[in-house]
Amino acid sequence: MIVAPDFPWRSAGRTHTGKVRARNEDAFLALADKRLWAVADGMGGHQNGALASRLIVEHLAELPVQGTMDQRVKDVRRCLHLLNRRLTQELTVTAEQPDPVIGSTAVVLLIEGDHAVCLWAGDSRCYLWRGGTLFQLSRDHSFYEELMQEGRMDPAKAAQHPSARALTRAVGANETLTLDLVEFTVYPGDTLLLCSDGLYQEMTTDTIGRGLSQPSVSLALQKLFELAMDGPARDNLSAVIIRQ
Repeated sequence: MIVAPDFPWRSAGRTHTGKVRARNEDAFLALADKRLWAVADGMGGHQNGALASRLIVEHLAELPVQGTMDQRVKDVRRCLHLLNRRLTQELTVTAEQPDPVIGSTAVVLLIEGDHAVCLWAGDSRCYLWRGGTLFQLSRDHSFYEELMQEGRMDPAKAAQHPSARALTRAVGANETLTLDLVEFTVYPGDTLLLCSDGLYQEMTTDTIGRGLSQPSVSLALQKLFELAMDGPARDNLSAVIIRQ
């Protein structure tokens, strides 16, 4: 676990292998001094997935802090698009593995003053806990979400679809990367959560809210992981919690 020093925005991040997986393909970034946070969930086997998620957080960490929010958003976009090109071009076709994947989800949060911007590709999420209510700010790029948006199937049936959790976007998954973006105003007392699907997929919104309602980011992070590990924890778990 990493806890940021005493900046106006406090944050804490943690990743865990979970109960089933042998290796951890997740990575996170918690740079309160740069007002930059991210979670990446790698895919394509432990070597490829871990490489992709690590490259994302390492390259984001090198971005400059100077400039307007618009410039910082452009820098994040450029960084992820360059990594997408690199990961797709480095795919190696072999007889044993005709279509290898080196990719990762990415959810990135930037804050300047009371202005926040979240960018993402994949199903790692951004939540806002405000006034005792949990809001999901990001929308999953998954086949399940597509079925819901198109109204092709009711939620219960869609959830049972064999491809429900298949991603429709990720860094490195396709030659063209499309990032979604949401801008919002942050207020004193707001708590933000970035997390991989391994954390939220077995937890209700009430359970996530119970974790985020703790009095400090460190305690909130500890509580969330306790709640997640009380369940099956079949996937890697990663979370970053941010609070002013």
